[in-house]
Amino acid sequence: MPPVNLPYDDIAEQQADLMRLLFPHLCAPLPDGQFILGVLPPPPPAEAVRVVTGPSPQSPAKNLTMWEIPLRRDLDSEDLLGGDEILGLVRALHTGRQIFSSSRLSTVMGMRLVLVDPAQVTPAPPGDGDATTTILRTLTQPWTEDQPDPRLRGYLRRADLLRLYLDRENDPTVIVAADVRPAGAVTALLAALDSLLTEPGKRPGMKDPHCTRLLDLTSW
Repeated sequence: MPPVNLPYDDIAEQQADLMRLLFPHLCAPLPDGQFILGVLPPPPPAEAVRVVTGPSPQSPAKNLTMWEIPLRRDLDSEDLLGGDEILGLVRALHTGRQIFSSSRLSTVMGMRLVLVDPAQVTPAPPGDGDATTTILRTLTQPWTEDQPDPRLRGYLRRADLLRLYLDRENDPTVIVAADVRPAGAVTALLAALDSLLTEPGKRPGMKDPHCTRLLDLTSW
């Protein structure tokens, strides 16, 4: 049976949905004490998500790991992994010693990139607070298929820096990254973000395969 070809729009939508499902766990430690520092969209048309983990945003890139997790359950299925399933896999990857063949290891942006085979990883069971988080999130942020425009596809936390990956639903292959400072004028920045994303420019010397353009908005 030939593999099912999913429209990239579906993959982009799922990546954006994962952002909403995973962000409540932003500051919750993983089983080994590390943290989720980023959720990134791989270059199109990859049917995957990249989750960055490490000791802290201040850690050097060489101490961080980028886990690339396929979104499809298998090649013959149209079903995509959800937030709870991705979280369970990430937690399992941070439980005990993990061994990967060299063919599944490389480096991206100075971070170790690991290609994960979900069939080889038993997801960790839900944590004690997961059900509470789901209830409170559902009551305060009722689920809707409508996403903001521009749409958040990913983020990466570094020392005093937050990189946002955004797109527009009518063109999900064009992803604009914007570097912002959480300690800056966040309210004004968010209000102006829509117009700022149309400005040309890419910070020289920076290589990020997860975006089409990279904007420096750290002076706000």
